[in-house]
Amino acid sequence: MWKNRILAVLILLLGIGVSFFVFKTEPRLNTNFENESTFFKDFPFRLGLDLSGGSHLVYKADVSAVPAGEVSDSMNALRDVIERRVNLFGVSEPIVQVQRGGFVEDGEEKLIVDLPGVTDVEKATKMIGETPLLEFRVQKPEGEPQTYTVNEKGELAVSLNDQFVATDLTGRYLKKATVQFDSTTRNPVVGLEFDDVGKKLFADITEKNIGKPVAIYLDGSPISIPTVNDVIREGVATISGDFTPDEAKVLVGRLNSGALPVPITLVSRQTIGATLGENAVQAGAKSAMFGFGLVALFLILWYRLPGVLAFFALSIYVMIILFLFKLIPVTLTSAGIAGFIISIGIAVDANILIFERMKEEMRSGKSIKEAMTAGFDRAWLSIRDSNISSLITSVILFWFGTSLIKGFALTLGMGVLVSMFSAIVITRLFLLGMSFMGEGKVVRFLFGSGFSK
Repeated sequence: MWKNRILAVLILLLGIGVSFFVFKTEPRLNTNFENESTFFKDFPFRLGLDLSGGSHLVYKADVSAVPAGEVSDSMNALRDVIERRVNLFGVSEPIVQVQRGGFVEDGEEKLIVDLPGVTDVEKATKMIGETPLLEFRVQKPEGEPQTYTVNEKGELAVSLNDQFVATDLTGRYLKKATVQFDSTTRNPVVGLEFDDVGKKLFADITEKNIGKPVAIYLDGSPISIPTVNDVIREGVATISGDFTPDEAKVLVGRLNSGALPVPITLVSRQTIGATLGENAVQAGAKSAMFGFGLVALFLILWYRLPGVLAFFALSIYVMIILFLFKLIPVTLTSAGIAGFIISIGIAVDANILIFERMKEEMRSGKSIKEAMTAGFDRAWLSIRDSNISSLITSVILFWFGTSLIKGFALTLGMGVLVSMFSAIVITRLFLLGMSFMGEGKVVRFLFGSGFSK
């Protein structure tokens, strides 16, 4: 008995501690949040695009030059590059995903970029647009047709871009970029080092173009056109342009964040205002509190003392979930909040199963203590099976769903796991920790008419 009481008190203290943490780290609850220590300020709720506001960008990727069997790998590489790029700017939980299937048209696929907290569309597009497309191009073979233009002097001239053709060597195979300084001029240059595939491609290009220029293009513009003097097999190249040290540093940072493996074009952009997101947060919080209050009222009126204990167990459950949302952290969307609210219902369902099993045991003539033990044991199988089916559903939704569905699946799955702990451990300890386990009328009254014989 005393062991159960001590454990129940420890669980209660845990709930109070978790509630304190959630309160101290949430500016909407803590009016003194600005004066709190850095530790508490480092754990805010991370809100998704639909709640915090931000930018929704749709890019069209040109994969016409990519072999059919490599389109999927190229798009996945593009997604990783863009994600790394926007992460460098401190954007909280960006969502970058490839959209395939019916969206593929004329050798193009779409890339969806959601940037929570970034409501300046120009800034958002600049983040993505500055990600460089690095290309190595060689001279066109002799005899191939070329495009001529008339220059300012009225003379025919060959377009610089028309003099070179693309090769397979792009920034996709770049291992790293560094800032270096020319030993003669002391001007800053950008050093490039390729991976194993890039080494082979670069060696092949230099071997076939000795004595010829090889153009290095960045974002479709030539920035350096060196002449190949010898075969380069180490996979090392240098971009020598009219760089300042700061420009070279910025370029290196952009290249190291990942050069785009395929060209992209912005086709759609939307802005979700922070006001709309805040209204959604408030509506979700109000609906959760209202629903929780009604459920708690039902438990207390119908089950009396067990209902009160279940209310405390559910309160601790809610605080633990909110604590995990902050600690992991979990990016909350409106769908994620919906999953959390549904998990509260699942937690209540487990308590009701336990109490109903207890009522059956008491009607059969068992004492309250015996009914509690038997009720938990009999209810466990039903709780286990229902929760496992919910977890399987959550895993399937998370594995195959879009980012919006994944948010719902994650919060629902977390809620199901914690609800099992809440019902089987917390509620049980609270009930077994009660000091009055006799069979008197007062005890029967506290347990409600539904528990009487």
